[in-house]
Amino acid sequence: MKTENSKAQMKKGVLEYCILAIIASKDSYASEIIHELKQAELIVVEGTLYPLLTRQKNAGLLSYRWEESRQGPPRKYYTLTDTGRQYLEELDQAWQELTEAVEQINQKRTTDQSTTP
Repeated sequence: MKTENSKAQMKKGVLEYCILAIIASKDSYASEIIHELKQAELIVVEGTLYPLLTRQKNAGLLSYRWEESRQGPPRKYYTLTDTGRQYLEELDQAWQELTEAVEQINQKRTTDQSTTP
């Protein structure tokens, strides 16, 4: 069985969280967000990013402003709203709980494998 589909689903599951985390560190426009995601090997194309940004904006998590660019057309910079900051804090807690649970399971598996004759 190939793992590619499972790996893609895992990445898709954390993409919204990662987008909010990127914007929380600094107001960003779409190309910057894509660059950050690619550097983290969470490859995403604009066709994937824009619907997520729109959904987050419609949910009141993000707002945006237009800024003139020295290199081309104006850029839409996204920023977290107060609701978005609160939501991100909740996701931080959920992520912590999830990673601890997965680590606990993996430690048990590793321990069980090392004690099996």
